[in-house]
Amino acid sequence: MQHPGWALVIVGVVIAGTGAIWLLAPHMPWLGNLPGDIAVERGHFRFYFPIVTCIILSLLLTGIMWLARFFSR
Repeated sequence: MQHPGWALVIVGVVIAGTGAIWLLAPHMPWLGNLPGDIAVERGHFRFYFPIVTCIILSLLLTGIMWLARFFSR
């Protein structure tokens, strides 16, 4: 991956992936509302931390990166 064109390809794939997630996100209402996500609402105060969603997305992305690295050898 020494040619600078590959960097443009990777940036384009990341932008396209972000756009796809942005389009599909409204169709996944469970994402961010998993059991274990922390939500506190009191009066005029609202705190939300999707810890379980972050862990699942981290595991998913780690698996994808591991597979990409495994098959690129």
